[in-house]
Amino acid sequence: MRPERSPDHTLHEGADGAVVCRPSPGDEFHSTENVHILETWNNARDRAVSIARARLEPGRETETHSLRSTQERYLIDSGEGKVRIGTMKPRQVACGDVVFIPAGVSQSIRNTGETDLVFYCICTPPFDADDYQSLPSATE
Repeated sequence: MRPERSPDHTLHEGADGAVVCRPSPGDEFHSTENVHILETWNNARDRAVSIARARLEPGRETETHSLRSTQERYLIDSGEGKVRIGTMKPRQVACGDVVFIPAGVSQSIRNTGETDLVFYCICTPPFDADDYQSLPSATE
């Protein structure tokens, strides 16, 4: 799913443990779930959460999947799409919307707009590729 190399992020650290992280745009990669990912925060010093920016091109849809023991939130930054979560009726999403996906529940999102759909994936506990499970595609 993610490249073998370490991210080339810039970290500014305070003596008290505070950190400002500037992700490197060059670290974005195309994942096996059909979306471009920039892992913005998945750091051993903060084992409570991970944050990744996802970018989905017009007309594309992520692979249907679940995260076995991870709760995920999508924070839609730009664009528009249609999200499928478990047994819920598919819903349109746009900038500012938050989508909550409980652990173990199927999910996918399709870009229904004409520009990239950009959203942040906020995972608790932090994303771990071993937690990822591919599922059969849903139909509308």
